[in-house]
Amino acid sequence: MTRPTPRTRGEELLLARISAAAGRARIGRRRATYAGTGQPTPAQAGPLRVIRRLPAFVRYGRSAATKARADARLDLYEHGMTVVIKGRIHVIRYDTTSVFHTSVRPAHDAARAGALGVHTLTDVEGKRVVLYGGPEHSVAEEWAAEVRQAVLRAQLPRALATLDRGERLAFGGIWLTREEIGSAEVAARWPQVRSLGVEHGAVRLDIDGTWHTLAATASTIRNLFVLRALVEHLRTDGGRS
Repeated sequence: MTRPTPRTRGEELLLARISAAAGRARIGRRRATYAGTGQPTPAQAGPLRVIRRLPAFVRYGRSAATKARADARLDLYEHGMTVVIKGRIHVIRYDTTSVFHTSVRPAHDAARAGALGVHTLTDVEGKRVVLYGGPEHSVAEEWAAEVRQAVLRAQLPRALATLDRGERLAFGGIWLTREEIGSAEVAARWPQVRSLGVEHGAVRLDIDGTWHTLAATASTIRNLFVLRALVEHLRTDGGRS
């Protein structure tokens, strides 16, 4: 049996900083870690998922994605996540973050590219963190799916409670209430709504069998997956509370 290699002083300090940042944000226990090569193995660091190439993490506003780095790290917690790149730690809470997704369809693998792309999330300071999907499609989709589901679980009940109070929710230029959904160009009551989807990058709504465009660019709509869950819930019960 191979003995685990002890962590270096730098690794210990980074782990301590991540744990402290997560503690201040009260995001619960660590559930999984995705790290670049050069990070400790699972035997050395507990429930750590090590991948050969982690999607690159960059701050919002950079001109291009950096290459995957050995020191890049993403930790998933019960109520949020931390993202580390070049030693800087960003903390993201699932109940407050805004997620924007842009699909990438490389010519060599167009069939599977929809699960990849760029995820842009807001951290607890309101700054944007950009996660670029890498070539390991199953791994990229794994953490991306976990994050989307966690955000949905955290934000959907609160969104429904807001609607129950008679308030309006907005997702970019798309708005909805307990009675209806619409945008600047179109509105419909829930019994008329059949489906909400994305076609050629646009958000479209099926109203009584006719499709209408609500937003020309889906990538500009925050938490589109939360919006879709709300539409499905409200259209099936006709907007009743």
